[in-house]
Amino acid sequence: MIPKSNSLLNAGHLDGLSQRTASCASNTRLVRIRSSNGWVPLNVRELWEHRELLYFLAWRDVRVRYKQTLLGIGWAILKPLLTVFMFTIIFDWLMHVRTDGLPYPLLSICAVVPWQLFSYTLTGSSQSLVAEQHLLTKVYFPRLIVPLSKVLSGMVDFLITIVLLFVLLGYFHVIPNHYTWTFPLFMTIGVIAALGMGLWFSALNVRYRDVGHALPFLTQMWFFATPIVYPSSLIPESWRLWYGLNPMVTVVEGFRWAFFGTTGLTVEMSLVSLAVSGAVFVSGLYYFRLMEETFADVV
Repeated sequence: MIPKSNSLLNAGHLDGLSQRTASCASNTRLVRIRSSNGWVPLNVRELWEHRELLYFLAWRDVRVRYKQTLLGIGWAILKPLLTVFMFTIIFDWLMHVRTDGLPYPLLSICAVVPWQLFSYTLTGSSQSLVAEQHLLTKVYFPRLIVPLSKVLSGMVDFLITIVLLFVLLGYFHVIPNHYTWTFPLFMTIGVIAALGMGLWFSALNVRYRDVGHALPFLTQMWFFATPIVYPSSLIPESWRLWYGLNPMVTVVEGFRWAFFGTTGLTVEMSLVSLAVSGAVFVSGLYYFRLMEETFADVV
């Protein structure tokens, strides 16, 4: 026979346990993961709910990139500075490339700054799913966060190199014109294009690892197809509109126009680049979302 005091204690314990269980059940949100056909809508609310994971992945990339280095974040300044120095020696002192009246270091730095963010976003987002496969196979979260984190981590270096650009402006005693505030608009075109291509390549890279081998060659060809070491004024006028199919042409020439008022940028070329960037981003997002439910199984 159970003593009365123990019976009351057990009854009270069970009542408290029942109340806690009911409270937990009421605070638990049920998430259903279903396969879908056709277009999968972009769940912005879900992305916002996982924003802390986005910040964590971006900050982790920054820390890993400069971990156990003597210069640390100083490499974000040294790399573009050395790049501009080498370009100046080869293309200015040796080859005497036309600069449209600008000092060659300024001509090249206005291209190197946006190109580094574009290149990092394209490469990082393209390889992001394969690099984070241990996360994809263990826990559910919006897969779009993985390539998006590469944009945020690349922005850290971009903001530092922008400071370097203004330092060079002061060194050459050049005062930016009143259109300088527009350079983030042109950089947005480049980020959209890089992320769109990155979404395509990241989804394809899960199934076909050939993408990882082809990506360096594609990036290298894209570099020379962009007016980084030369001005777009070297391109014949009749080809300028077709040249705008490369969104980075408008980004680079947009930077030069924003800071120095150069005439290499045209409205028609800008509209073509903007249309191409938008089309690449929307199609890349569609394909990424379409293939998203297979990533954990294939990777």
